[in-house]
Amino acid sequence: MLLSLDIRDIALIDRAALTLRPGLNVLTGETGAGKSILLDALGFVLGWRGRAEMVRPGASEGEVVAVFALTPDHPARAILAEAGLPVSDELILRRVNSSDGRKSAYVNDRRTSGEVLRALSDVLVELHGQQDDRGLLNPRGHRQLLDDFAGNAGLIAATRSAWGAVAAARKALVEAETRLDAERAEEDFLRHAAAELEELAPEAGEDAELDARRRLMQGAARIGEDITRAHQALGNEGAEGPMIDALRWLEGAAGEAGEVLTPAIDALGRALDELGQAEQAVSRALEELIFDPRELERVEERLFAIRGLARKHSVAPDELPALAEEFSARLAALDGGAGNLAALKAGLTEAEQAYEAAAAALTSARTKAARKLDKAMARELAPLKMERAVFSTEIAAAEPGPEGADAVTFTVATNPGAPAGALNKIASGGELSRFLLALKVCLTGRSEGLTMIFDEIDRGVGGATADAVGRRLEVLAAGSQVLVVTHSPQVAARAAHHWRVEKRVESGVTRSLVTVLEQSDRITEIARMLAGDRITDAARAAATELIQSS
Repeated sequence: MLLSLDIRDIALIDRAALTLRPGLNVLTGETGAGKSILLDALGFVLGWRGRAEMVRPGASEGEVVAVFALTPDHPARAILAEAGLPVSDELILRRVNSSDGRKSAYVNDRRTSGEVLRALSDVLVELHGQQDDRGLLNPRGHRQLLDDFAGNAGLIAATRSAWGAVAAARKALVEAETRLDAERAEEDFLRHAAAELEELAPEAGEDAELDARRRLMQGAARIGEDITRAHQALGNEGAEGPMIDALRWLEGAAGEAGEVLTPAIDALGRALDELGQAEQAVSRALEELIFDPRELERVEERLFAIRGLARKHSVAPDELPALAEEFSARLAALDGGAGNLAALKAGLTEAEQAYEAAAAALTSARTKAARKLDKAMARELAPLKMERAVFSTEIAAAEPGPEGADAVTFTVATNPGAPAGALNKIASGGELSRFLLALKVCLTGRSEGLTMIFDEIDRGVGGATADAVGRRLEVLAAGSQVLVVTHSPQVAARAAHHWRVEKRVESGVTRSLVTVLEQSDRITEIARMLAGDRITDAARAAATELIQSS
């Protein structure tokens, strides 16, 4: 609900402050007094695109502040949270327009964008007028309005979920078909490459092992002679024999020399152990250097085969085992592709059937709601002196989508036997106003939390019809907030809160003033609306009677 609207230096208004309340709030005033400026100012702070220059001549900047009360479940809270803005029970919107055209916007004293303001506007305010292309006259929104009237949120959610399942199933099938086509295009290559790898059966680390073995065998002839000499130098004919003789001589002398020779004997024993280990290691090396020349040929052949296959597939030799597994998996997928496609096609068919069932349930609910809405409209049009007009909610098949496969259009026939057509093409100005009002009354239960604004929606009607319009607006305002800009005394008489907008020229400067009206002032204003500039006692009496009968 809109609590207040403060305007400073906007167009012809130097300062205006409106404190609004629940119920029917009415703005009256002569044509050109500035009532539209108030709506322009509200639209400006809500981020609507409108007049480019809003600043009052002579002022450096203009400012509009709007304060709204938010219920605990108001959808504006989610918009604020998503934008990272403070959330509280009171929402303060402020927008400034400098004289050089720069604009800045604030939400709860935090800088924000016009896009956020417009998102908030959609859940805060609903504007209706005779050229109401933002709301009820826009056929693109008729389906949503019917769904709101019917309470179809659950069915729409189910249909949207089913549509998503169809899209996911179709995507999975297309991707599988694409992959299978690509694999089939490479089937000959895959089978040949997999066979090559299976036949060679390379192992991780085998390349390094074969290379080391090859190097050892290639160098065996060159180093074998030196290793043989070393083995001879370590053996009994070499170092080992003299060391054994030395140990025997020392042990023979130890009986007479005592412990003085013990360290030398122990050291020689350890040296002989180490010498023996060295000799054994050299012996094993000599044995490994003894090989069949055909083994070198076999090692080189396998090493070159592994490296050749690695180059062929542009991978490292150690990556060949993983590549073999990949090729085998691709071949398995290729061999099982037909069965996989059949399963995916069956899944898609099942998802499509589920969507069709959900969409059909939604169509059925919309059809029932359409008949209810048509009957409700008939009841509302009668008090508005349009009992002969026929309102019809047309439902036609449309391209399937996430919210079903229906196109919804509101049509009217203003006279019996006349062809039905779109609201804005068939109805005259006064008729259109009443159609919009009746439709809004029928849909008002689905507009919680919105401030509804009607801009001269009663234009072109008068007398009993204007009184009926006022009654409908009064009903619409019960339990909610309605702001009406009107020239109709019958509508103004039913106001719970009444403001007059007037234009004054002071010191050669034209200004628009907004004044809240008490009971006596209301009588004078409604009398002016009835009689014109010359307010008579009869006009005051008529105005008093209008107010008392409301």
